[in-house]
Amino acid sequence: MNCPGCGGPGAVPVPEAVGRKDLRRRLSKAPLLGRVALLHAVEGLVLVALTLGWAAMGADQGKPLYVVGALALTAVIAVVTCVVVRDDLRGRGAVRAGAARAESIWLPARYCVGCDAVFCPEGAPWQGPVTPERFTRLVWTQGGYGDRLPPEGAGGA
Repeated sequence: MNCPGCGGPGAVPVPEAVGRKDLRRRLSKAPLLGRVALLHAVEGLVLVALTLGWAAMGADQGKPLYVVGALALTAVIAVVTCVVVRDDLRGRGAVRAGAARAESIWLPARYCVGCDAVFCPEGAPWQGPVTPERFTRLVWTQGGYGDRLPPEGAGGA
């Protein structure tokens, strides 16, 4: 299939192009979440354990101000950890819920190696070639998780 941008024959399906390491992030159909929620939960638990240890040290040394301060810090860390983990899990749910919508754009798209652009062979849902970053914006927005994209011009998708 020839690219409408450069006319070259080097266009490959996006799922095939994503196999190349340098394009994995640039053409991703969803945020790469991995085990972020688990990592954040573990980090929070470690910090909570550390601050509880400080509270115990303050109690052993007879310093009530240390105990109160450490317990207050423990509460703040616990709340922030819960909020962050909840947000991570909501993001994962949004990706699952929007996967079919995102794939409706992602699967038929083609990547042109020659001009580093993505196009839709049928000319829908967009006309002509777009940059991989713009393509990712289209896909993530269609999937319903475009709010997870970095702001335009921030060096990301």
